[in-house]
Amino acid sequence: MTVEDIALSMTPGIGVKGTVHLLEVFGDARSVFEASLDVLCHEAELRDAPARAIRDRKGFAAAEKELKYCLKNNILPVASTDEEYPPLLREIPDYPHILYIKGRLDRLKSCCLSVVGTREATPYGQIMCNRLIEALGKHIPSLAIVSGLAFGIDIAAHRAALASDIATIGVLPAPLPDITPAQHTAVARDILEHGGVLLTEESSQSKQRGRAYIPRNRIIAGLSAGTLIVESPEQGGALVTASMADGYNRTVMAVPGRVTDKTSRGTNHLIKTHKAQMVTSAEDILREMMWDDLPEVRRQPLPTRENRLTDDEEQLLALFSTSDSLSLEEIALRSGSDTGRLATQLVGLELAGAVMQLPGHRYIKTR
Repeated sequence: MTVEDIALSMTPGIGVKGTVHLLEVFGDARSVFEASLDVLCHEAELRDAPARAIRDRKGFAAAEKELKYCLKNNILPVASTDEEYPPLLREIPDYPHILYIKGRLDRLKSCCLSVVGTREATPYGQIMCNRLIEALGKHIPSLAIVSGLAFGIDIAAHRAALASDIATIGVLPAPLPDITPAQHTAVARDILEHGGVLLTEESSQSKQRGRAYIPRNRIIAGLSAGTLIVESPEQGGALVTASMADGYNRTVMAVPGRVTDKTSRGTNHLIKTHKAQMVTSAEDILREMMWDDLPEVRRQPLPTRENRLTDDEEQLLALFSTSDSLSLEEIALRSGSDTGRLATQLVGLELAGAVMQLPGHRYIKTR
């Protein structure tokens, strides 16, 4: 990585796609700045204004300032022409030329899986997130979970990876070292302490504050061979990420949900319209990603969910002493627990096939 790399990304009038184009023409940033105005305008087909900005080295003062900022804050800038740059990300047509990184660079070459979803995650979504990531980690030692550190499914994915000792990569929509949102600073610290990575394409001089969320999603999609949508309403950033991943010819998967749940309408629609493969287990993901043929994949069978009820779930199931259905309020009264905690435990019992939800928030024992 050279000062020319950062200067190219900071040259007025170039932009992400312009930078990609120039690198395709000249091979590296230094050669771009060595080109004459005539070559820039005719061979590279640049307009006069950006060509002159390159010739006049308009981005160099900002680049030198950025290098000092990175040194002060222990941030490593990596250019797309560097060996350390994530190879899958370099394959997308609008890759960021510069990534600003904290953490272990080798994680960017792991078996990466992007996991995203709604900011209003339900207990069902969080449980599925935990279960799928935990199970995948038992199969793939080099797994790395990629997400955006946002509220909801994103942060649930990071936490699930940390809980299972799986590397995780947080892609931020704002400059490091600050964390966006600030409420997830502790999780970001844990990511680094457990050998993970934080990265962004935003420099300290970025003027896109608050407008980098959608561009950030292309990095989440591009870092991984596949993207898993756990929960999403009919519109939202997770569906944008899914569309980007599909456009990059990456595998798109979705966890199905109840048709009555608004947080599953987006994922169910992806499955219904064949824009995502339905997955309900780690084995489904391994098969869709074609990871089941990797030499490192551990072949031991996973314990079935039926044999993995928690103690709290076993106690809750014991409250269903007859075949009659119980309302959520009745279960709360019998158990002495609040309805919020019960909702999470009941989702676990549903997924285990132990209870089934009926209309009107009533539940019935099925085994």
